[in-house]
Amino acid sequence: MLKQRKVNFVLYLIQHKLYTMKKLILVLVAAVAFSCGDNKKEEKTDVKIGTQVEEAPPAEVVDDAVANVTIEGNDQMKFNKTEIRVKAGQKVKLTLKHVGKMEKTVMGHNWALLTQDADVAAVGQASALASETDYIPADMQDKFIVHTKMLGGGESETIEFDAPAPGTYTFMCTFPGHYALMQGKFIVE
Repeated sequence: MLKQRKVNFVLYLIQHKLYTMKKLILVLVAAVAFSCGDNKKEEKTDVKIGTQVEEAPPAEVVDDAVANVTIEGNDQMKFNKTEIRVKAGQKVKLTLKHVGKMEKTVMGHNWALLTQDADVAAVGQASALASETDYIPADMQDKFIVHTKMLGGGESETIEFDAPAPGTYTFMCTFPGHYALMQGKFIVE
């Protein structure tokens, strides 16, 4: 009798584990099926030996006297550049274009270059509370090298400044919450 109970118990456990395994396998199969059903067509470009490939124009035009830089911000809270390189002491002519459609009260963007010792998170959090000063905190002015005004969709602004000393600096958007995604490196060589 005791032996029969043990056998029944073991059979129960095996059946229970098989049922659980079947559920797990079903979930895995469903996950694989969903991940494979993308229907994206892969574009292929044929390159033949002896033909010229057109290169994209440089992201920024740099000469010895002036670095002309254009950067765009969009409604998805992204800059189109995460790195900008200039030479020390060079005049920088930077144009920020807000290529989105939303108003600046909803999805405003600016471009702010911070000092090397600035804490990006601290500046970003303080900026969120500085609506009356275009999201540039008055008590942290010493952490900014230069900045544009806040722009809404379709607007642009050009600023000019001298590149700071060689090093790596952070640029960011100071609109509330944007600094987490809208930032990059400003490298002075």
